[in-house]
Amino acid sequence: MTRLQRTRRLACTLAATALATACLSGTAAHATQATPQVAAPEIGVQFNPDGDAGQCTGATGQQWAASPDWTPAIRIDTDNRPGGCQLAFGVYDPDHAIDGAAISYTFLPSSDDAAGQCGDYQGTFPMPIKRIRTFGHTVRIDSDNRPGYCNLTFTVSGRDDVGLDVQFYADGDAGQCGSPDHPPLPKDQYQTAYDGNPVTISIDTDGRSGGCQFMLRVRRF
Repeated sequence: MTRLQRTRRLACTLAATALATACLSGTAAHATQATPQVAAPEIGVQFNPDGDAGQCTGATGQQWAASPDWTPAIRIDTDNRPGGCQLAFGVYDPDHAIDGAAISYTFLPSSDDAAGQCGDYQGTFPMPIKRIRTFGHTVRIDSDNRPGYCNLTFTVSGRDDVGLDVQFYADGDAGQCGSPDHPPLPKDQYQTAYDGNPVTISIDTDGRSGGCQFMLRVRRF
């Protein structure tokens, strides 16, 4: 083989290698673009006082969080001071990650005697799951030393791979953050509402020491 032939063969080999590398790079780039990331849904809490602000502290206003994060804790400590706490919920799902799921919250007094502690808006309300950040119906907590308390129940349906995690714990007298039917859990423990398994928390804050810390997280299993 002459020097000219060897030079031509080397040039062809280099050209073929460069072409193969370019093709592989283009394939890899195409594969990456064909697998878009799906944004995790976010749970939202809206929490505001309508009287003495010391009864509704922690993360007031609007708060949103995507799994694995929890919403910043709100603190409920209503008692005989004027006013109460207004509370609403929503889910922001920009990429339809949990399409087909439905989440609702039910707010009811534990008895007729407690009705005045649980505001005018009592019943079951859908938690909106939308591509914009919005909230469902506002409920109002104004528990004090009158008999009874308010029950807040979360229900998930429509899909068996979606859960709503609920942390609700006392930072003082534990009797304010639970009931015989729905006892409170310690800090950092939680209950999960999922299809067929609702979760209820009982709110009975009054003049006893401390209040109740409350956090949420929505996730897919």
